[in-house]
Amino acid sequence: MSETETRAGTPAVTNDDEKPLLRVEGLVKHFPIKKGLLQRQVGAVKAVDGIDFEVRRGETLGVVGESGCGKSTMGRLITRLLEPSGGKIEFDGTDITHLNTGGMRPLRRDVQMIFQDPYGSLNPRHTIGTIVSAPFRLQGVEPEGGVKKEVQRLLELVGLSPEHFNRYPHEFSGGQRQRIGIARALALKPRMVVADEPVSALDVSIQAQVVNLMDDLQDELGLTYVIIAHDLSVVRHVSDRIAVMYLGKIVELADRNALYEAPMHPYTKALLSAVPIPDPKRRTAKSERILLKGDVPSPIAPPSGCRFHTRCWKATEICRTTEPPLIELRPGQRVACHHPENFADQAPQDTVLLTAAKEAAELVSEEVLAEAAATSEEAVEEATSEASSEETSSEGSASSDKPSSGESTDK
Repeated sequence: MSETETRAGTPAVTNDDEKPLLRVEGLVKHFPIKKGLLQRQVGAVKAVDGIDFEVRRGETLGVVGESGCGKSTMGRLITRLLEPSGGKIEFDGTDITHLNTGGMRPLRRDVQMIFQDPYGSLNPRHTIGTIVSAPFRLQGVEPEGGVKKEVQRLLELVGLSPEHFNRYPHEFSGGQRQRIGIARALALKPRMVVADEPVSALDVSIQAQVVNLMDDLQDELGLTYVIIAHDLSVVRHVSDRIAVMYLGKIVELADRNALYEAPMHPYTKALLSAVPIPDPKRRTAKSERILLKGDVPSPIAPPSGCRFHTRCWKATEICRTTEPPLIELRPGQRVACHHPENFADQAPQDTVLLTAAKEAAELVSEEVLAEAAATSEEAVEEATSEASSEETSSEGSASSDKPSSGESTDK
């Protein structure tokens, strides 16, 4: 998918519409740890520790990672439900990093959030009409035709009956409650919606309905989504681009097809290997799943260098000492890794594996290791052949410019 097209295939508009709707630079959120009678800070939970990304207009950015990687905290930071510890957040060219409540009030109409828990995000003492109409009351907006008519229209838009206006949340199922949360988020016609695991608390039979509903609403209303999830199949279905987070950092950011067909970070490869394939013919086939060693390290004291090196089967000394930058190795695919998959090694001189890497390699099937080595060799050969062909062509052009021995250089 090209950068100038959305998932629906509609061409993007030039000029201002080419600028990203959301730009995040060096975003940091540390939660202090305090102890003692005087509540002195003795440490910090580094939930988000310096991330950079952009969200284009009309696209869907999926964010995936293990529990505790900081993706939900990131969602609350970009909607300014949490105060960042550092970095910069720009929405449509406006710096909203440290805006107070009064300054954020006008922007609340443009940025809304769908929460993960449909049971906890709705006040059980309020009717559905009161819950969905709350944004109008808080923003002082009087919709055309009246609040009740607009709320009933929103309920109908998300697949509920307008007659549910006077009912209470406990009278609805989980999927219906999530639809109510979606209706509330869409009340003020926002430009960007951050959905924090919108279907993880729902039955599988309901998940597809809610995902398709969000898809239809995006096409109808021109919404921009940031969808946080741990279900890789859901993310693949709805996203244009995907960011993979690990321990407060983005380790890979790529277009959907590029990420799933040729992941470049070992952590991404391990995540994708865990996705079950519903094929009865492969029931007896040898599994190629990558089993990562141990748990995610504590965000209070993350490892030095690359944060994944304690569980990576390719980790060397440079991974332990030097943090890899998130750089673009292929068009539209940014990776933070010294020894990426499906690409030429970025640190070929460092070949001695760490002890942790040798232990992790025991959990990786031989097929996966052989495939990784083969793809890396192919990438090196391809890069070498391209470089040699360029040198040959440049030498040929240089020789053609030189005069022959029998020609005079004077004109």
